[in-house]
Amino acid sequence: MERPTFANRREAGRILGALVARLPDIADAVVLGLVRGGVPVAYEVAKACSLPLDILVVRKLGVPSQPELAMGAIAGGGVIVLNEDLLRSCRISGPQLDKVIQQERTELHRREALYRQGHPAVPINSRTVILVDDGLATGASMKVAIRAVKPDARRVIVAVPVGARSTCDDLYTLADEVVCALVPEPLESVGQFYRNFEATSDEEVRKLLSEGTGRN
Repeated sequence: MERPTFANRREAGRILGALVARLPDIADAVVLGLVRGGVPVAYEVAKACSLPLDILVVRKLGVPSQPELAMGAIAGGGVIVLNEDLLRSCRISGPQLDKVIQQERTELHRREALYRQGHPAVPINSRTVILVDDGLATGASMKVAIRAVKPDARRVIVAVPVGARSTCDDLYTLADEVVCALVPEPLESVGQFYRNFEATSDEEVRKLLSEGTGRN
């Protein structure tokens, strides 16, 4: 059977936006796209729901010898989520972990400054926050995103075009609502559900954020 696919992130965002727009009580919401791949999706969700768009920068903490293997993640506001089992199995020392955290924190601040271009973040205090990414595999980045906004948000909604069923179920314990257009199980990779899954550029993030917030 042919696997359902999205042409690209923008099309996925339009499909997802139609689902999110049906949710009750989102008139006060702000849409946050996880940088970078979540931003084109979030742009279309915000447009479909007539809501303000902003970004949330989340950085993976890679194991020093295997940078693609995430031993945790960080987000703005000093939020850190660690995979304690992986830290133990890879025998990551305190100084090794601290070094990676500092490197990624520096990159996080650099990206925030690059994308925002001096503009302040959209306030989320006592508002519904809709966190958007281009898909959920393990959900590590989304978990740290939820923890980053939950202390200030009135309600947290996770919205993605595609996500592993087990991961979506897991996120229900952290978020108030999870909206997912496709829920395959198992999910080998998010990219297999997109015909075009090229990396989102910094320039595209800046452009979409500017358009989505009316910054000119």
